[in-house]
Amino acid sequence: MKYNFRLFWRTFYRSFFASKNTPARLTKKRFIFLILFYLVWPLGSLIHWFCFALDDILFPAYKNHPVEKPLFILGNFRSGSTFLHRLLSRDDETFTSLTTWDIYLTPSVTQKKITQFISKIDKKYFNNILHRGLYAFDRATLGKIKIHPISFFQPEEDENIHMHIWDGYFVTFLFPFMDEFPDYIHFDEALSPEHKKRIMTFYRSMLQRHMYATGKKHFVAKNPAFSAKIETLVEFFPDARILYLARNPLDMLPSTISWINYARRQFTEPGEGYFYIDEILEMTKHWYVHPLEYLDAHPSPRYLVLKYDDLIQRPEAVIRGFYEQFGYPDKPGLDGIIDQAVKETMTFRSDHNYSYEKMGFNHEDIVRHYADVFARFEFETREELMPVQRVELDR
Repeated sequence: MKYNFRLFWRTFYRSFFASKNTPARLTKKRFIFLILFYLVWPLGSLIHWFCFALDDILFPAYKNHPVEKPLFILGNFRSGSTFLHRLLSRDDETFTSLTTWDIYLTPSVTQKKITQFISKIDKKYFNNILHRGLYAFDRATLGKIKIHPISFFQPEEDENIHMHIWDGYFVTFLFPFMDEFPDYIHFDEALSPEHKKRIMTFYRSMLQRHMYATGKKHFVAKNPAFSAKIETLVEFFPDARILYLARNPLDMLPSTISWINYARRQFTEPGEGYFYIDEILEMTKHWYVHPLEYLDAHPSPRYLVLKYDDLIQRPEAVIRGFYEQFGYPDKPGLDGIIDQAVKETMTFRSDHNYSYEKMGFNHEDIVRHYADVFARFEFETREELMPVQRVELDR
């Protein structure tokens, strides 16, 4: 495993000495974030990498642990992947996922084993006082974020795991100096074979550690960013099941622009208005075209392309259908899991306000940009964009 020290140094340097006229300009808010980040992150990274080394000594068997029939949910951002991912994770007899806790606090086998031991002691001798305290802290901190439901104990997008080698698209949410980064949004085509191998070898090892430590059989991940790396993904996980979710661009694009701007604004103060429009347009178009071209060229019962509307309108039929298609065991009580997940999703209100006009789009622009997508999926083109401003449920 190799850390991208060059990129780490470049993002550090740009943040403090060359951020003028960038979205990450050095305001007071940005300065405070950077000081806190560089006080905490390097120390945490040293601890994690020490524990990764301990894994090789104490639990070397993880290296040969199988990742059997993993399910990867691909597609653009804001296309229903969070809903489906968290719904499937409720079937914990079949699936396991990386939670925010797993990704950022206990990525190694050693750390997972320690926390499992502490959890048993807490449950046996202290009436779960530590457990209750952690959940209260979770609700008071991450639970306050409304654009996307976040919790230490909920499954999260494991593209985040690449933060530990400082080599993945999600690093750009903290340090949006896009000219410094490899072209992650065209991963399969743009990165060298050696670079792709380095990133995916690390990712596979993280899944093996998790599966080894938890004893679970099947892994499920939602990773829109993996739409760019579908070829490499199949190379490293030849037994993978891939489910591609497609949502109408009239809904996906404005929501994605709003979400990415919101997420990056948590760490920056770029100014008024919407940023990254060209980046997002290129990314979303490629994340429709590239994975669909690959799936079309490699037809297999291990792959499925699904429309967002079908998932939302008839989730039980869709989910039971791909359980059977992908060879996962039928889950008694799955209908109850689905009903509960739908109810919770419908009660979550996102602080996700956006104006199409302020983004600089009209109806004709979006239909033109994604003409092939509208034609393939027969999405409604509508006569005009729906309300100029809207609030949507998290997807």
